[in-house]
Amino acid sequence: MSWKITVLAPRSIIQAALVAHEDAWDWDPEIVIAGSEIAEDKPDDWQLEAWLDRKPTKADQNAIADLFEGTPPRLNIEELPDADWVTLSQQGVEPIREGVFHVHTPEYPPLARPGVRDFVIPASQAFGTGQHATTAGCLAMLSHMKRQGVRVRNLADIGTGTGLLGFAGLHLWPTARAIASDIDAVCGPVVAENAANNGIALGDGPGRMAMVIAPGMDHPLLEAAAPYDLLIANIIAGPLVKLAPAFARAVVPGGSVLLAGLLETQEAAVRAAYRKAGLRLAARMVRGDWSILWLRRRAAGRVRSSRVGALPEWSKRW
Repeated sequence: MSWKITVLAPRSIIQAALVAHEDAWDWDPEIVIAGSEIAEDKPDDWQLEAWLDRKPTKADQNAIADLFEGTPPRLNIEELPDADWVTLSQQGVEPIREGVFHVHTPEYPPLARPGVRDFVIPASQAFGTGQHATTAGCLAMLSHMKRQGVRVRNLADIGTGTGLLGFAGLHLWPTARAIASDIDAVCGPVVAENAANNGIALGDGPGRMAMVIAPGMDHPLLEAAAPYDLLIANIIAGPLVKLAPAFARAVVPGGSVLLAGLLETQEAAVRAAYRKAGLRLAARMVRGDWSILWLRRRAAGRVRSSRVGALPEWSKRW
């Protein structure tokens, strides 16, 4: 049986708790948490949910309560029937259209429209079906980068989940070499299945994507394949900050880094870390509460930058 702890609070309080969670170096990895709005018509009413495969102990409850400053909100604890909650949460989601991409689950038909790349990504134990604002935003930003003339011969997708963003990169730059990685071993077979379903060739070589299981950049194949023209990382803000020096070293001068998984309130800290590592903002967009950042490693010339409200509006310099 599984258990869930739910906390209801205003958006600012839940977001502050999510930031505190990222900074909790001793957090029990078996406690998985997420924050979200409760209803579209009440954008300031949020919930924090924590899932465990055991009955929450007093220590578990205290760990969640400690994420909140002052008097913590009430913790609602419930026992859940056996189920794959990640898969169930993704079932029935509607297809999305972002940039040149149409992403759908098997329950929906492909769009089959000229100039649009269909990807079928079933609900799975891996993150990244395309419906989350960060993944969808990355698809939009990748499409924009292609329109801006970015050339990619070698790309990496760190924290790939389902493999979707790596697949998208290979569609836009079909002769590139690609490598994808994730810290979660379940992603290996998920990516292999999704690649087969979408006509993506796995392995080493132009137009192919290799897959490794590794934390961050810590894998011999990731090191051997560097430097990259494009590095994609849709994870969370804490690791993005810590990995800034490694990501900067892994891209060529003038190369691109696409970051997502960070709340807009966390953007300043992330941008500061990458500025220190020698990367500058080329463009940004905001989807809901989430920021998607395109950064470029310093080259001989200046890097232009812009803020994106809704594509294709690229206007504000940084």
